[in-house]
Amino acid sequence: MPDTPLPSVLFVCVHNAGRSQMAAAFLTHLAGDRVQVRSAGSTPAGTVNPSVVAAMAEVGVDISAEVPKVLTVDAVRASDVVITMGCGDSCPVFPGKRYLDWELPDPAGQGVEAVRPIRDEIERRIRGLIGEIVPT
Repeated sequence: MPDTPLPSVLFVCVHNAGRSQMAAAFLTHLAGDRVQVRSAGSTPAGTVNPSVVAAMAEVGVDISAEVPKVLTVDAVRASDVVITMGCGDSCPVFPGKRYLDWELPDPAGQGVEAVRPIRDEIERRIRGLIGEIVPT
């Protein structure tokens, strides 16, 4: 077992009901236990977007049990990489963290057909991120 801690990634969007949930699920699905994954929202919704759940199920990733979580300062502090998805200035910034902002359409209020291209772009970006941060 290596002594180096696992890389940790936090995905943040406003409601933690769509983009950040898909990103966290893909990273967990594709990287497994080689990375710590968190997701949160600055103003979490009550439930994950049903169209997002359906779109992820189409690619074999079940997020039906996920619930939106509130963004905390501790979650940001505990993460090496913070990826924001449309949360603007509501994401706290700490020195020494790597911040990425992924501009992606918001799936809120969209059907599965509109969510699929967002899902596929998130998966593409997650695969690139794994290549950068996950030890082989």
